[in-house]
Amino acid sequence: MDFCVPDIYQKSIYTIDYKKLKKMGIKCLIFDLNNTMAPLSLEVPDKNLKDLFAYLEGLKFKLIILSNDSKARVEPFKEKLNVDAAYKSNKPSRKKYERILDLYHLQVHEVASIGDQLLTDIYGANVMGFTSILVNPISRKDIFSSSFSHRFDQYIFRKLKKKGILEIGVYYD
Repeated sequence: MDFCVPDIYQKSIYTIDYKKLKKMGIKCLIFDLNNTMAPLSLEVPDKNLKDLFAYLEGLKFKLIILSNDSKARVEPFKEKLNVDAAYKSNKPSRKKYERILDLYHLQVHEVASIGDQLLTDIYGANVMGFTSILVNPISRKDIFSSSFSHRFDQYIFRKLKKKGILEIGVYYD
């Protein structure tokens, strides 16, 4: 279960201390889409998300969306935010993460991955050696294929809470 423990846990993508990440040597931020950046009901980025990504570009981060969802879901965010993206990524599989490292000539210590699920986003980032950042899901509604992952996440949270390691709503960085 250690691979499911995030390095950082914040309420949302809007409460992360990105300047601190920059000081830590992070050059690339990988964002999950569904319930991390936007709820399923949002088909294009809203003003807050656009403003956040503009701020992060100003900090000179390489920004990438990595989603297990379809191209049709990911593409509008990729285009409107002017970032790179990968869809149907099969997280927590290493394949797309390794592709990102190769394509952008990054080292594992230069990457932070941000998501709302322990089993896919955090586990995948930790196995790769990235800085893993957990945020609360924006919405409970998600794609069908994530339903098992959500139930397993709840189980993991209960186990980690019993051990005093991770508790929902107790944030840290």
